Amino acid sequence: MTCASRDAAPRLVDHISNPTGQGTAFGARKLFVTANIREDSPVTEASTHFWKASDGVELAYHELGQGRPVILLHGLFSDANMNWIRFGHAERIAAAGFRVIMPDLRAHGLSGRPHEPEYYPSGILARDLRELVALLGLTEFDLGGFSLGARTTVEGVGEGLRPRRAVLGGAGLEGLRHWQRRKHFFLDAIELFDRVPRGDPHWLSIQFMKSQKIDRVAAGLLLESFADTFIDWLKAFAMPTLVVCGAQDDDNGSAEELAATLPDAIFRQVPGTHMSSVTRPELGEAIAEFLSA
Repeated sequence: MTCASRDAAPRLVDHISNPTGQGTAFGARKLFVTANIREDSPVTEASTHFWKASDGVELAYHELGQGRPVILLHGLFSDANMNWIRFGHAERIAAAGFRVIMPDLRAHGLSGRPHEPEYYPSGILARDLRELVALLGLTEFDLGGFSLGARTTVEGVGEGLRPRRAVLGGAGLEGLRHWQRRKHFFLDAIELFDRVPRGDPHWLSIQFMKSQKIDRVAAGLLLESFADTFIDWLKAFAMPTLVVCGAQDDDNGSAEELAATLPDAIFRQVPGTHMSSVTRPELGEAIAEFLSA
């Protein structure tokens, strides 16, 4: 893939690239992705757009609805479709009067997956987020994420983004403080990809990676860019914040403790574990209710 200068401004592109980020362009600038949310609900149609970050990597975002913009960031090894579209959350939030913008993070989904380490500097996901906000000309918007998306939200706000409201899903204070531990767990899972039996602590993560067709080289490089969250970033959360987590989700520590640490946060519990809470309608309902308040 030919890359632009690192000083170049991000821009929309008029083609669709190979989702690996390694191939030739084809097709047209915009896609429409349909997803059956439930058997008894209408088909939801989200548009998919592509743009180039300042380092030349082509990234994707999906959009649904009209109204106040809200950016929602997905979790590690997931993508916008799995986290927000497939189980109806984007549809529910859009129905409440929001323009739901859902990036596929670098090395995930339809976004580029370069195999060169220089495309994964420290803080790259927050940089991509800031560039997308600037590209779309967003001045008043809401921002949230689930798991890795929550961590990226914390970094984005800590480094200057000022959303009207924020959402931190599937996140706890301990997990934010110690992302290095999480990073090494997932790097081990990539290394052990075809060698762990059912019941191994890494097994479930590996099955999810396989189902999402994760590019292990790109994912490993992205993981290497992660560091522990600067707790000072949390001091920037002057805006109302929803901390929402599954009742059986303790993967990232205590979400209630995180909510108590923030100056203007509320905690909402929804059914499920770290994995299954994403499939429950209560997650989207909690976010829509909070954003509409």
